[in-house]
Amino acid sequence: MKVLVANLGSTSFKYRLFDMSDERQLARGGVERIGADESQAFVEIGTQRQEQTVVAPDHAAAVEQCFAQLTDPETGCLASTDEVAAIGLKAVHGGRAGGVTYVSEEVLAAMEEISQVAPAHNPPYVAAMRQLREQLPQVPLVAAFETGFHQTIPARLQHYAVPLDWADSLGVRRWGFHGASHRYVAERTAELLGSEGLRIISCHLGGSSSVCAIRDGQSVATSMGMSPQSGLPQNNRVGDFDPFALPVVMERTGKTLDAVLEMLAEESGLLGLSGTSGDIRDLTAAAASGDERAKLALDVYTSSVRHYLGAFLVELGGVDVLAFTGGVGENSVTIRQAVCDRLDELGIVLDKTKNDTACTESALHADESKTQIWIVPTNEELIVARQTKQLLEQS
Repeated sequence: MKVLVANLGSTSFKYRLFDMSDERQLARGGVERIGADESQAFVEIGTQRQEQTVVAPDHAAAVEQCFAQLTDPETGCLASTDEVAAIGLKAVHGGRAGGVTYVSEEVLAAMEEISQVAPAHNPPYVAAMRQLREQLPQVPLVAAFETGFHQTIPARLQHYAVPLDWADSLGVRRWGFHGASHRYVAERTAELLGSEGLRIISCHLGGSSSVCAIRDGQSVATSMGMSPQSGLPQNNRVGDFDPFALPVVMERTGKTLDAVLEMLAEESGLLGLSGTSGDIRDLTAAAASGDERAKLALDVYTSSVRHYLGAFLVELGGVDVLAFTGGVGENSVTIRQAVCDRLDELGIVLDKTKNDTACTESALHADESKTQIWIVPTNEELIVARQTKQLLEQS
């Protein structure tokens, strides 16, 4: 069985093709600038990479372009598009239609209902999914929602302290995100340590970040709430924020609610604090050169990670593995060091030499550390491929 896993943006389509008989990645590629007069397409098959300018007015055309590359008689890896059993979509927020499901009009309607809290994700996904359903009806579409992994979180950690009927009637609850990444960390860590009963704190740190507490392979708590704007400070999104600050900002700036919400979603987070960039690499370099605002942004970020780390240590009653993943978690020596600073008495001891030299999946803990510390490079696409395969086999 071969599964194409797609990651959709408003003007982009990126994919990976897996042979699920052995979970081997056959190809990766994508199309950028969808809808422009000229779009840019690329495909990597083995060690070969091809790039070309194409015409892709919409996502359906981008998928057709990708199929053409994959079935090219000279350079492709497929004899026919019929070999693709389904397209798995790494969807973000399905609201009442969470989990892993075939894309239907009911699923799309549920995504539209919750679009207000995922404005950067749901609208482009809904539009692209609808196009693909209409123009490629022969290919099953499977949505694997990021919120699905967090369905095991107990009610006491899902609910906000608001009128209870808001949760059922309005969906006002902690949904959690980055589910595919945290699920992969749970599964891979169990493989690495040869144990299924682990207490794991997974730190998915990148342009968008979250922390997740995992017990026996299941999510029991996570930092993100109803929207991807919550939890840790993000690249340019606010993170946790007191809603009663909204009327103060509106009254004193004269801005509308929509304008303030846009600022919280586009001009806040690390970008808002630093005034220059939301990229950890830029901020680390600037802080090293004496930029106080860059240092403040990094300090706020790592303090937030540590806040949830402490809360989840208590929730789990200890931790067996602290895992770092995502672009920042996997690559930033300074962020890992800052997160683990002064945690020796809690049994979390980072080996500085290992941390400074690590560049791939590896252990970072000192010999005396009670908690193992690992870099676990994530593979969200493989998780979506597995979930898609499982749904197809159950149908």
